Amino acid sequence: MKVAVLGTGAIGAYVGTALHRAGADVHLVARGPHLAAMRQYGVRVLSPRGDFTARPHATDDPAEVGPVDYVFLGLKANARAACGPLVAPLLHDTTAVVAAQNGIPWWYFHRHGGPHDGHRLESVDPGGAVGAVLAPERAIGCVVYAATELEGPCVVRRLEGTRFSVGEPDRSVSARCLAFSGAMVDGGLKCPVEPELRGDIWVKLLGNISFNPISALSRTTMRQMCLHGGTRRVIEIMMHETLAVARALGCEVGVSVERRPAGAERVGDHRTSTLQDLERGRPLELDVLLAAVVELAEITGVEVPTLRTVHALSDLLALRSAA
Repeated sequence: MKVAVLGTGAIGAYVGTALHRAGADVHLVARGPHLAAMRQYGVRVLSPRGDFTARPHATDDPAEVGPVDYVFLGLKANARAACGPLVAPLLHDTTAVVAAQNGIPWWYFHRHGGPHDGHRLESVDPGGAVGAVLAPERAIGCVVYAATELEGPCVVRRLEGTRFSVGEPDRSVSARCLAFSGAMVDGGLKCPVEPELRGDIWVKLLGNISFNPISALSRTTMRQMCLHGGTRRVIEIMMHETLAVARALGCEVGVSVERRPAGAERVGDHRTSTLQDLERGRPLELDVLLAAVVELAEITGVEVPTLRTVHALSDLLALRSAA
């Protein structure tokens, strides 16, 4: 199995090292100090399960890698429309793109069935730019339940979790999903193949759609948000509105909204990825988390006043931080 990892942040590097340990032919596509460090030292993973170092091939030139069986896409969603020159040399006729992404993916309505089958979401795939470089037919969805962070160039710390759920847009249990899952498991990760992966997408989104923008707007950690009564209530309302949109699309998510803030509080003083991006002057990945659900609410006729309010505020924050 030949795999290219495009987007070698904490998640991409972690998955790349796991697949490398499983015996896959892994190529990490990176640049700058991160690439230089990986070439010199490999990737160091620090984990409660035991630290280790792996040395997969690392390059800044996808043409040097050539076509692969799988591209594991660890890029932020707002970087995907421009990734065509990086992806193109990695593709052959049957290359699968395993898309690890928070929020609503660009392939969401591909082979969805029902009245919205094939619909393109402007907030997720503006002008069709993402679909033009990442054909939905290639997509394998991936919902990440592992928490990792980069402690420095080529040093990944796993905080918790090892689960990466994967699934086909058409809900089939395909040979390509099973093969990828097997390699991930051989590398020490959990990787169930989920026919109804869209349910996992909404479960993960419940936290991201609320905690991420609120943390950036308030500059607070998970624990701090949940300990503040007013903010906690806003988070719960956002979650209920999100579940209403999911139900309108035929996706029943059996989770307790009231238990989610309690679980987040136990995480402690963790800064969400959106807050970290804000502090580092990076673009905020909010369109696929929040704008997409507001757009879905318009399509389905669901009232989401709190989501709209938080979206307006966080969108202004994103514009100001990018100026």
